[in-house]
Amino acid sequence: MRKEDTVKLISAEGFEFVIDRKAALVSNTLKNMLTSSGSFTETELGEVRFPEISTPILEKVCQYFYWSLQFASGKETEFHIEPEITLELMMAANYLHT
Repeated sequence: MRKEDTVKLISAEGFEFVIDRKAALVSNTLKNMLTSSGSFTETELGEVRFPEISTPILEKVCQYFYWSLQFASGKETEFHIEPEITLELMMAANYLHT
């Protein structure tokens, strides 16, 4: 897989998630960051830092991106969310417009 086909998402703790660009574009916020004209770091490097999103929450967000792609293609499965992370996950989803 080419570097241009992936995006690196970096959590508050510095953990790096390398995901398919197509999955990242599920988020309107990431889509705007990664496709905007100009020489923004996110566009140039294909990586986005999230100083306010913890590693477990960013991991769940990445899982949701892939689940969303599957759902859009007709594969209807359940997306389980642990009750203890619901509030933090909702705040991240609101920021990412997912």
